[in-house]
Amino acid sequence: MPAPHTDDIALRVRAIESLLVEKGLVQPAALAAIVETYETKIGPHNGAQVVARAWTDPAFKARLLSDATAAIAELGFSGVQGEDMVVVENTPTVHNMVVCTLCSCYPWPTLGLPPNWYKSAPYRARAVIDPRGVLTEFGVELPPEKEVRVWDSNAELRYLVLPERPAGTEGMDAAALAALVSRDAMIGTGVATSSSGAAR
Repeated sequence: MPAPHTDDIALRVRAIESLLVEKGLVQPAALAAIVETYETKIGPHNGAQVVARAWTDPAFKARLLSDATAAIAELGFSGVQGEDMVVVENTPTVHNMVVCTLCSCYPWPTLGLPPNWYKSAPYRARAVIDPRGVLTEFGVELPPEKEVRVWDSNAELRYLVLPERPAGTEGMDAAALAALVSRDAMIGTGVATSSSGAAR
């Protein structure tokens, strides 16, 4: 997204914030607390920690795949929109992708707020009808023999993809591994690679 557009949005947000504060509808401290929560406590960096722990701790991975909600809570990530979680694992033969066909159900404690494209009608429809085409648009090219499974999140159950660990990362610690895990990799519209950069 071009910088000028981003700047326009930031200006609009500040204008709305100022107006709400001026009219006494919102307290500045409350706004600051919400922003701080989503910047530091909730977001894809949490999910990346879950993935890195699973890559480095086989016992944790087993717990994660059998009872994701409890395993994720071990790391301190739980709460609204993350009460009932299932983790599905990408393997050399299976690639998983998550969608919410009804609205935008999404695991906030581990991934933060859903991206706009996740909530869009085209993604919600095409992820089910043409998952390989959608993945190609995201830059994910899979061999034809690799099965693609699409999981439909809902108000009762939310999914997180455990990406395949990138080759050549055997000597990396959990913090370095977490930096390779993007939000899209945990939705399944991306993959973790040694050049994918920090979770966003």
